[in-house]
Formats: sequence, structure tokens, C-alpha cells
Amino acid sequence: MNVTVEVVGEGSHEFDVDDETYADLVSKVDLSPHEVSVMVDGRPVPEDQPVEAERVKILRLIKGG
Repeated sequence: MNVTVEVVGEGSHEFDVDDETYADLVSKVDLSPHEVSVMVDGRPVPEDQPVEAERVKILRLIKGG
């Protein structure tokens, strides 16, 4: 399945996924699950859930150091 991942305010990426979780998508955009919320249709989803949506938004909660 082709998935579009938008990192809010930073751009979009497209990935071909099979059995990945939302945490796997977060890793593919070089972020940590501890610093983001993953949103599908405006609702947060657990990072350990298998990817079922074609469009995902990742909202960074922590930026910088």
C-alpha cells in the first residue's frame, strides 16, 4: 500500500508499506515516537498499530534540544 506521510510544517513523504506500524513510519522520517503524535483523519493513533490509512500526519511535539 502506498502511504503519504505529512510531517506538519516540514513536508510530505511517500512510502510503500506492507506490515509496518505507525512507529515504523515515524522512524522512516528520522523522528522518534517519543517526540511526535501520529494522526489519521484528525485523530491520534497508537504508534504500535499496523498502518491502515493512506494518509498520515505526524505532529512534532518536541523540537530542538
